[in-house]
Amino acid sequence: MAAPNPNAMSFPEQLAHINEYMSKYGESQSNTMQAFMALHKAGHEDGALSSKVKELIALSVAVASRCDGCICFHTHDALQAGATSEEIHEALGVAVLMGGGPALMYATHVVEAIEQFEAQGH
Repeated sequence: MAAPNPNAMSFPEQLAHINEYMSKYGESQSNTMQAFMALHKAGHEDGALSSKVKELIALSVAVASRCDGCICFHTHDALQAGATSEEIHEALGVAVLMGGGPALMYATHVVEAIEQFEAQGH
């Protein structure tokens, strides 16, 4: 197994980095970003499902889809929405069910992200 890259960004650093570059992208593609952000907001508002449940679903999809940027965002947002580590770990079980071994590898990224975000008080 390869050693971790000591120069790799932490998940909180990744979140800040991605936000910076999404903002830059939005400067050139404002209509696309505005539409995406409106969709994101609508998709995460409380309704029949709470925002927390929707974040857990989004995180499971992120893991099954193997998207580290999405994992970063939705781990942070699930914690912000009040999800506990136990709830997130249970949602990861669904992701692993649907995505198999590759999803299991990305589920470990979520476990690390939880540790880092909680250490920073997020």
